[in-house]
Amino acid sequence: MYGLEQTWRWYGTNDPVPLSHIRMAGATGIVTALHHVPNGKVWQPEEIEKRKGLIKVSGMNWSVVESIPVHEDIKKRSGNFREYIENYKQSLRNLGDSGIDTVCYNFMPVLDWTRTDLDYLLPDGSRALRFDKIRFAVFEIFLLKRTNAEQGYATAEIEAARILFAGMGEDEKQILINNIIAGLPGAEEGYSLQEFNKVLGAYQEVGDAGLRENLYDFLREIVPVAEESGVSLAIHPDDPPFPILGLPRVVSTEADARQLLQSVNSVANGLCFCTGSYGVREDNDLPGMVKRLGDRINFIHLRATTRDVHGNFFEADHLDGDVDMFEVLKALITEQSARIQNGRKDHRMPMRPDHGHQMLDDLSKTTNPGYSAIGRLRGLAELRGLERGIRRSLSF
Repeated sequence: MYGLEQTWRWYGTNDPVPLSHIRMAGATGIVTALHHVPNGKVWQPEEIEKRKGLIKVSGMNWSVVESIPVHEDIKKRSGNFREYIENYKQSLRNLGDSGIDTVCYNFMPVLDWTRTDLDYLLPDGSRALRFDKIRFAVFEIFLLKRTNAEQGYATAEIEAARILFAGMGEDEKQILINNIIAGLPGAEEGYSLQEFNKVLGAYQEVGDAGLRENLYDFLREIVPVAEESGVSLAIHPDDPPFPILGLPRVVSTEADARQLLQSVNSVANGLCFCTGSYGVREDNDLPGMVKRLGDRINFIHLRATTRDVHGNFFEADHLDGDVDMFEVLKALITEQSARIQNGRKDHRMPMRPDHGHQMLDDLSKTTNPGYSAIGRLRGLAELRGLERGIRRSLSF
C-alpha cells in the first residue's frame, strides 16, 4: 500500500529534537536546510553530502530541502541579484547531483512567517502560535512607528491598540518585538527596529505587480535548471496570507497560485501546499485547490488554524480548526493514486506535520516555537491514522 511520504522538519545538530527521536515518531524522511550557509551563497557538494550522510546514518533520508533562502536582492531585483540567481542555480545542480529532488522556498518579503504570540495558552493547557491583529497593530503603529501604518486599520482597531499599548510593560513590549522581528525557526534574518524600518522602506517602490514579476523572472531563470537537475520546486504560500507592514503579498490565494504556475508551465514549478497558510483565508477552498492544482503540488504541509472575523488566528490541533483535513487528505490520496497510474516518478508526495503545540514534557523544555517534538508527534500520528482510514475506505 502506498502512502504520502511522512517527513519531519529538522533544524540540524542544534535542533532540540534529535534525529533519533524523529525516527521514533515514525517519519522516514527529513526536511532540513544548510542554515549555516549565508543567504545567497552556493551550497557546496561537500556540505550537502555531509548533511545527507548524517541523516542516512540515523536510518532516514533527506527528503526535502526547506529552504534554499531567496536573497532579498532577488526579490527586489536590485544589487547583486544576478549573482545570487546564478548561485541559486548552482545550489540546485549540486542538490540534484546528490539525489535530493525537492526544494521548498518562499518569496515573502523580509519576513518568512509572522506571529505575535509564540506560547498562546489553549484551554487544555498546551501552548500554540497565534496571530493577533490588535497586538500586531501595537507593534507596527506604536513600537515600530512605521510611516502610514494606521492606514491598514479601522479607527476602533487603532484605539484598541492604543489602550493595549498603554497597559503593556517594557518586558511585554520587548517580547512582542522579538516575536515578530528577531527571527523565528526557518527565518534567515533577524532585525532591530531601525533596521526593520529600513528594509521595509526598500519595498515601497516594488509593489505587488513588481514583486510578482520579479518572482516570475526568477522562476524563468531557475526552473529550467531544476528540470535538468531532476529537482522539483515547491513555493510556500504567504504566512499570514494577507498584507502586513505595507508589504506586497503574491502567493496567498488560489488565483495567485494558478498565475504562478502558468508563468512557467513545468511540473518542476510547483507548490508547497500548506493547509495552515492557505486555510487562514476563508475564500480558499482547500480540497478544491488540491483537485484543481494537485498535479503541481510537490510538497505538503499539513496543519490547521482557527480564525475569527477580526483577522486573528491560532494553530489548532491538526484535525480540528477551519481546515477540513479529511477532504484535503482524500483529495491528496486521489492525486497520488493518479500519479502512480500515470507512471509519474514524483508519486511519493512528501508531507510533514507542521506547527505542533507545546505540550506535556515539552512545556518544561526549550523548544523551537511551533516545532516541539510531542505536539508534532501527536499531529503525525493523527494524520497517519486519518490517511490509513481514508485509504481503507477507498481501497487505495
